Parts: sequence; structure tokens; C-alpha cells
Amino acid sequence: MQDSLETGEYTIETPGGSLSVCLQSNAHTSWLIGPVIRDKSDIDILGSYMPDIFLDHGAVYEEVQRWGDSVLIRGTVPPFDIMGQPGCWQDAAVLVGIERLIMETYDDPAWVHELLKILQRRKVAYMNSAAGAPIDIYELGGGDASTTVISPAIFNTYVAPYDKSIIEAAHANRQRIVYHTCGGMMPILEDIAAMGPHAMETFTPRAMGGDVDLREAHRRIGDKVCIIGGFDQHYYFTEASEEETRAEVRRCFDSAGKDGGYILSPSDHFFDARPELLHAFADEARACVYE
Repeated sequence: MQDSLETGEYTIETPGGSLSVCLQSNAHTSWLIGPVIRDKSDIDILGSYMPDIFLDHGAVYEEVQRWGDSVLIRGTVPPFDIMGQPGCWQDAAVLVGIERLIMETYDDPAWVHELLKILQRRKVAYMNSAAGAPIDIYELGGGDASTTVISPAIFNTYVAPYDKSIIEAAHANRQRIVYHTCGGMMPILEDIAAMGPHAMETFTPRAMGGDVDLREAHRRIGDKVCIIGGFDQHYYFTEASEEETRAEVRRCFDSAGKDGGYILSPSDHFFDARPELLHAFADEARACVYE
């Protein structure tokens, strides 16, 4: 039985013109139907009228007071309003459409760079506003910069230079930041680490559509950044036995955790899980300790 779908239409009006957005949702998530940016001149509207976003420090302190030390407070670098992703390239991919964006890197690279600069300015301004906030870690990145989507050459030309400045702003304002890459990572592990994030995720295993060998990834970059992820949340939270789930927890820890600098985590968001497997995951994880 298919999930019921809801569709909403939104219009963003500015003195320079309007941008129309059609958003569709099901019980789990939402997505755009068609790109926001249709004409190349639409980025002029964004560049002239898209307002900056600044952190509401009061709202963060309310959450800290509510939860105390029992949770980690995780934030995200703001995406484009209504629908977007934290990274500059990834945000542009949502606005333009990933296939067209890739083609434009060959056909009109100057236009792609201009769009990325517009999105970058807003994100850096936000990170500067976050100075002093009690947020444990910020998320940057997104799956459209994985090597199951783009080449390492595109990553190093159109992703790393723009997101590195956001990471530098996080460092300057004493905020920790994790770079999220759900998909292929192995060809660009060192390239991501060279951007300077405090941590990297999601280290998606092959069974989940990624390409990560967790032990090899730890060997190559484990002394440079914290590694987060590597756990196949689909099979081991929905179909496996409790014993299999516990064994996979141990395999992940043995691959990347014994020297420290590893946070056991599912390799991205998940929507379905059997409670007993979540309990097995957490219970076995608590038993994984440094010698």
C-alpha cells in the first residue's frame, strides 16, 4: 500500500520577481516537484533579495535548559527556505536539479560558481551569528556531493572551496562541525578531511548504497577527524535478529573504534525500526569500551 501524498504550492514574492515552489510529502519526508530555479536569471533574485538567517540564541538556551547534559544539541547550517541542504553545492542541487547542475559545470561554470557564492554568503553569515551558542555540533554537507553522484573533480572544484569557508567560520566561532556525505566517500575521504571538519559522516556501507569499508576509512583518516556512522540501519533495525544486530555493532566498533575518535551511529536517518533491535543496538554499544 502506497503512502498517501500531500502536495502544496508556495510562491516566494520579491520586488525583483517571484519563485514558485511545489512541495510533495508523505508520512516520512518531503521533496520538491520540479526545480525552484528555472531560468538562469532567477539567481539574481536570490542574490538581491534572499535574506540572511541568524541563530536564535534564546531558543537554543531553552533547549539546553530543558534537556541539560542528557542530550547533545545538534544544529544544521541553514538550507534554502522550504527545501534545501546544508552544503552549498547540495543546496544548489535542490534548487536547480542535480542533473542540470552537473551539466552546467561543463556548459556554464561561471553561472554555477555565482550561485554557489550566493548560497555561501548566507551560510557563512549564519555561522558567524552562532558564536558562543551552546550547540554541540553543526551539520554541513549532503548526499549530492557523494561520489555516487558526482566525480572527485567536481567535488574539489565546486564543493570543497565553498564549504571549507563555512567550516573555517565554525572554527573561528568555536563551533564543532560534521561533514555529512551519505553515499560514496572512499575516493574523497582525504579531500573531505582536508576541509577541516571536526567529524565526518555517514560512512554508508555498500548494502545501503554507499561504498565504505569502515576499517580502511579508519586507517586512512582516523587520526585526522572523528568518524561517525558506518552502521546499516535498514537491515539491522528492521530485518536482523538481535544477535545479528549486536554482532554488527561489534564489527563497526572493532573496525573504527578501538583507538578512539569513533561515534557508532546509523549511516543516516531512518524511519522504520523494530524496538527490540534498537534496544539491542544501544545495549551492545554501551558494552563497547576502550581498553
